[in-house]
Amino acid sequence: MTDVTSKVAEQIEFLRGLRQIRQLKPEPIPADALRDILEVARWTGSARNIQPWELIVIHDRATLQKLGTIPDGRGPHLVNAGAGIALVMSGDLEHPDFDTYDEGRLSERIMLAAEAHELGSAIGWFKGGASDEAKRILGVPSVRLLRTIMSIGVVDAEGYDKRQRPAQPRKSLADIVHQERW
Repeated sequence: MTDVTSKVAEQIEFLRGLRQIRQLKPEPIPADALRDILEVARWTGSARNIQPWELIVIHDRATLQKLGTIPDGRGPHLVNAGAGIALVMSGDLEHPDFDTYDEGRLSERIMLAAEAHELGSAIGWFKGGASDEAKRILGVPSVRLLRTIMSIGVVDAEGYDKRQRPAQPRKSLADIVHQERW
């Protein structure tokens, strides 16, 4: 196997191995890891290169607890996270699909950067009243969109090796890929 082939195989395995991990320890994440994660977020591509996001990094245990227990919120994993990252989007009413596309792309890149540092991460979502409450807690202006919040941290599982996780069942390529036409 050539060096290039080996490197490609490693990168593909890295991408295939990404999993959402909600079991985190409430301990700080290394500053260099957080810096790298934020740099990857900064360099993430966006529709029309608008970069319509601002990020709120949350370390405060009480704030993580509040965000993780918002009724109808989808972020209970925040309670034990080393840090949370709220993705505050532009709220562009003319192109709301851009925010949706960019938000998904950004959250996946944040997860990949966390995984590169062997940290766990999970995506949570706020909608409706839960989003309004999260905005209130974090001081986000009402005109901005806040629906995604991410938890990042050290995986909380005795002897848990992320590289040895059992593979989740996936549809076969034949079930999802069409050539030329449906």
